[in-house]
Amino acid sequence: MALLSVQNVTKKFSGLTAVNAVTLEVDEGQIVGVIGPNGAGKTTLFNCIAGALPPTSGSINFAGHEIAGKKPYEICRLGVTRTFQVVKPFASKTVLYNTMVGAFATTNHIREAEQKAMEVLAFLGMEKKKDVFARSLTLPERKQLELARALATEPKLLLLDEVMAGLRPGEVTEMLPVIRKINEAGVTIVIVEHIMQAIMNLSEKIYVISFGKKIAEGAPLDVVADEEVVKAYLGDEYVATQH
Repeated sequence: MALLSVQNVTKKFSGLTAVNAVTLEVDEGQIVGVIGPNGAGKTTLFNCIAGALPPTSGSINFAGHEIAGKKPYEICRLGVTRTFQVVKPFASKTVLYNTMVGAFATTNHIREAEQKAMEVLAFLGMEKKKDVFARSLTLPERKQLELARALATEPKLLLLDEVMAGLRPGEVTEMLPVIRKINEAGVTIVIVEHIMQAIMNLSEKIYVISFGKKIAEGAPLDVVADEEVVKAYLGDEYVATQH
């Protein structure tokens, strides 16, 4: 049975259908990519899975639990955590404080939250930054802090929403092994990303969404060769660079 099963999920805002009967499945241990044009409905789909928005219709099952319409904190406690496109840490607080905020999803004890946060920072190689204020971090470091906060919730499933947006090519290359390390530690990952280098390197399977609808799914090389995907998203220039 899939760890995450999204079945015919639709999300409507008044007359606009942002997500249109999307179905996808993610097995435990996988890294699954979700791609598509801006405004395709990818983040809205994440919001439905993570509980920020209730789906208009459809089913979302995680680890045997129906989570469609549940509150974000309820879904987080079950083991689903997401990051955000625009990172907004508590700028005047330390890296340790920001990471502890995530740990409080699963504990009410300060000492335990601090211990969990320090373990995550050590895992990400950020322990030396623990007393640095978030406002002093570089963009790549703020992205890592966003990952730290999410990992401190002890997720089974991590939804990464453009975690590499704004990074330079070299910084993207440095982020790839970090995401693989998280996955190898037992966290299943669904990643929304426009940087095709990252998606192609990380994903076992890719879903493509355009105008709210799923238009393709499959192995990375098969998906990027799909004519409809090229037309809707990648463009002929991308295909030409691959040959």
